Amino acid sequence: MNISELKSKLGLEELQGAYEDRPLAGGYSSDLLSDVMAKAEKDQALITIQAHKNTVAVATLVGLAAVIVCNARPVPQDMLDAARDEGVAVFRTGMTQFQAAGLLYAALASGA
Repeated sequence: MNISELKSKLGLEELQGAYEDRPLAGGYSSDLLSDVMAKAEKDQALITIQAHKNTVAVATLVGLAAVIVCNARPVPQDMLDAARDEGVAVFRTGMTQFQAAGLLYAALASGA
């Protein structure tokens, strides 16, 4: 599944769409950015409630493909600007992290 398919397959709202569309390698769910730096892997989607520009900085450092902000959290413009500058896709959902991670896992496991 490519990044661009997240919107339709998971029912996400795309907030920042200026990115290189590429396959997702998986997902990682965490709200502790030091944990994301240590354990997340390149081309994964980060599932989190951390909606600030430091999340984008960590995503860029790790090489994450996308950030999915859960619980319908507001996303500040400076986060979206940083994501656009770095080419990181940003999505939002009203789902919990558990729900979003489950849907992403199922979509990737099915090869859809």
